[in-house]
Amino acid sequence: MADATPENTMIITLPAGEVHIALMPDVAPKHVERMKNLVAQKAYDGVAFHRVIDGFMAQTGDVEHGKEGGDPRRAGTGGSDLPDLPAEFSKVPFERGTAGMARSQNPDSANSQFFIMFDQGAFLNGQYTVFGQVIKGMEHVDKIKRGAGGSGAVTDPDRMITVRMGDTV
Repeated sequence: MADATPENTMIITLPAGEVHIALMPDVAPKHVERMKNLVAQKAYDGVAFHRVIDGFMAQTGDVEHGKEGGDPRRAGTGGSDLPDLPAEFSKVPFERGTAGMARSQNPDSANSQFFIMFDQGAFLNGQYTVFGQVIKGMEHVDKIKRGAGGSGAVTDPDRMITVRMGDTV
């Protein structure tokens, strides 16, 4: 399950404070490897939470269009230049603080975008890849600016200031 060792703890600095996500290399090894790779490249630094639905989740990780200076109308449509990943579905449930990979309708289309759950989402179980669990700072996730309407699109969104692994602090 969640591995809170420094090399498997992703630390996201938000405007409200730090969020620590224990990664799950035993559950989703390819997705954890991808996250670590993008973190090492500093690809997530400055990326917007472009889709935030109150009571559901906060989505971020569009390293192509979600950075400051990017086209906010396209945020949520891009990814990294790395190939998409095959799904690594598991029996780990989507609960408050669960981190999962976003994707299109194609289950094997996860790339760089991810989301953090505000509440449980049993309807996602076995349909999306779980790669981590918030172990510290969920109160800061709760402060992320919410989007409007059913789509959750956010105007003037909060951003991940920096993202790093616990063993590089």
